[in-house]
Amino acid sequence: MDRLEKLKELFEPVFAESDVVLYEMKWINDREHTLQISIMKKDGSMDLDTCADVSEKISEILDREDPIPEEYTLEVCSPGAEREIRDLNELLNMTGSYVYLRLSRPFKKMVELTGEISETTDGLIRLQYRDKAATRTAEIPLEDVEFARMAVKL
Repeated sequence: MDRLEKLKELFEPVFAESDVVLYEMKWINDREHTLQISIMKKDGSMDLDTCADVSEKISEILDREDPIPEEYTLEVCSPGAEREIRDLNELLNMTGSYVYLRLSRPFKKMVELTGEISETTDGLIRLQYRDKAATRTAEIPLEDVEFARMAVKL
């Protein structure tokens, strides 16, 4: 088991108690050697108070257990407004979400679409997207989604 896996195991009770999920944990080898922990609530949202609370609890564990011998900085954060959707099956439970999709097979000659998921049924995603001044609906089979991320609606 590598060091990050051991740390994840050590922090799991904090994530469960705080009702958050771990999105990503990684080392950033900047000037300060940073342990970055990205978390989110189960609905995909995040707030500053939750990040601060989880950071404090993890800091207590790190101080008590001392699993990292070298000097480092701890950063607990959100995965960001445009986080990658790593498990594409998540899209099937994201009705109302604004997303960017890159497709493996074109839809009306387009391989990239950004819009709001209006409905999902039987592995099919209905996406409301803008085409010039009109709102259109794309029906995209989940298997045709090559990449997905959250998008910010401007």
